[in-house]
Amino acid sequence: MFRLNHWLSAKHDEAARELALLAESGRLLASVFGLLDRTSLAGVSTLQINDMVERFIVHDLQARPASKGQYGYGFVLNSSVNDVVCHGIPSQSDVLRDGDIVNFDITLEKDGYIADSSKTYLVGEVAPAARRLVQTTYEAMWMGIRAVRPGARLGDIGWAIERHAKRNGYSVVHDYCGHGIGREMHEQPQVLHFGKPGTGLVLREGMVFTIEPMLNRGRRTVRTEADGWTVVTRDGSLSAQFEHTVAVTASGVSVLTLRPDEPAALKNAA
Repeated sequence: MFRLNHWLSAKHDEAARELALLAESGRLLASVFGLLDRTSLAGVSTLQINDMVERFIVHDLQARPASKGQYGYGFVLNSSVNDVVCHGIPSQSDVLRDGDIVNFDITLEKDGYIADSSKTYLVGEVAPAARRLVQTTYEAMWMGIRAVRPGARLGDIGWAIERHAKRNGYSVVHDYCGHGIGREMHEQPQVLHFGKPGTGLVLREGMVFTIEPMLNRGRRTVRTEADGWTVVTRDGSLSAQFEHTVAVTASGVSVLTLRPDEPAALKNAA
């Protein structure tokens, strides 16, 4: 687990420097989503989106797409459309259509530090039921973020997310979770999107991790397709996801990957 709190007591200046580097990676990644926000998605293949994002990260931002080559994965993002829960593989034949929902999960490394974020997009005119799922998933992520503060526990995050999902008639995928992040993509702790308040690891100032709930319209069960990557809902229902990288601060939480479409007031969410 990436723990700045260890250095805050002994090496305060070094801790501040590393947190600033993480924040810069987060800021650059947020600008990638700014690019996607300006892109008309209907009629575009997910591979075209992948290639556009790679050019932007490498040439415009002078950074590294951290997912490419990770665990043998050959692309810079995951593109998860409709009933795909996560890890969808970009493809030239996978063309986005009016009415689709698609999650783009993207990572970026700059100066040795990695940020991770995802957003579900509405393509054209989307059915009200799909729009409501996406909105509720976004709200659930923020419910989890707002539970972050020193002295809180990981179970508080999961409980806040699952409570909001269930109140709105959705299920939370249990098979995948958030994670610590810093110099490595996946570090401890695992951040579950379900749980009981007052349980789990105690949060401390300087911890950095992702919160990335996946909500399904149907049952929470999933299956992995033959490609070994693509995870879909077992019942074929729609799924949505949002993700931010956050840091525990002395007063609460700072969202390191806050996107251009999100009010700056949300950066310090507690």
